[in-house]
Amino acid sequence: MIDKLNRNIEYIRISVTDRCNLRCVYCMSEEGVENISHKEILSYDEIIRICKCVANLGIKKVKITGGEPLVRKDIVKLIKDIKSLSGIEEVTITTNGVLLYERAEELYEAGIDAVNISLDTLDKDKFLKITRRDKFEDVYKSINKLIDLGVRVKINCLSIKEYNLDEITKIANYAKYNNIDVRFIELMPIGYGKNFTGISNEVILGLLEDEYGSFKKVSEKRGNGPAVYYKNDKFKGYIGLISAISNEFCETCNRVRITANGFLKLCLHYNKGIDLKGPIRNNITDKELENMIYYAILNKPLGHNFYHDSNIENIESKNMVQIGG
Repeated sequence: MIDKLNRNIEYIRISVTDRCNLRCVYCMSEEGVENISHKEILSYDEIIRICKCVANLGIKKVKITGGEPLVRKDIVKLIKDIKSLSGIEEVTITTNGVLLYERAEELYEAGIDAVNISLDTLDKDKFLKITRRDKFEDVYKSINKLIDLGVRVKINCLSIKEYNLDEITKIANYAKYNNIDVRFIELMPIGYGKNFTGISNEVILGLLEDEYGSFKKVSEKRGNGPAVYYKNDKFKGYIGLISAISNEFCETCNRVRITANGFLKLCLHYNKGIDLKGPIRNNITDKELENMIYYAILNKPLGHNFYHDSNIENIESKNMVQIGG
């Protein structure tokens, strides 16, 4: 659907849980966050109902997120059911990869269109420091299994000066030797992310070109999101750069989010949006629900204001694990 700023909103990210089996330092404290009760989390039937409504409005692409979505029971069935809906053209999932190895074949058989896997380091000890969990080998073998199955894989690396500046070129090797995309994501100053220093696109591209030679920007669309992609002649895959801060993409933003407890979130930076769970559980009709969603998306904000957030009202205070990334 088209919002008031003439942006085509065709992509929705749906968080199915706020639980996570890692404790990443830029996302939460070592103790984790206070989870919402299971009864407050959207049921699968409620998620399907929302998906039907947004599909009627022209949203074609669904990303399943968390928390860590693979910790929720029967998640593969949900993915299969969403894929069967009329109007939904693509269903993908973002995961930390810890539980992925044992679910890889199920996801493949369910017809998952792509899997995004978070990987911030190739060093086992550093992985433990970042995530506070000794799970590097689980993630590593999951990536390799998906590649072997032929599932479309994207690696998401959050670029953090304090942790992986020296590993940018090493992580990029996944795209050099495999037909997959490696995306370097600029750290956003949300929650615990404010405690660390991001690495700009320019620095990342400079490191890559110093190591591998020239990268050319490509015009082809390679995903649902805002990544700008680059190709090196020596690489089988592509490098993507995502930077909401230094090169904001708000004018072309095509997405909205549903949190695990049913809040339609219109912009990552603001807590503005509408509650869908309450009306759904109060027996709102499908048409009424569709209209609620339509008018909310129609008034999606122009963009974030991370540069001056201390002077702005309605700033999001939740951590990324609670929002749905």
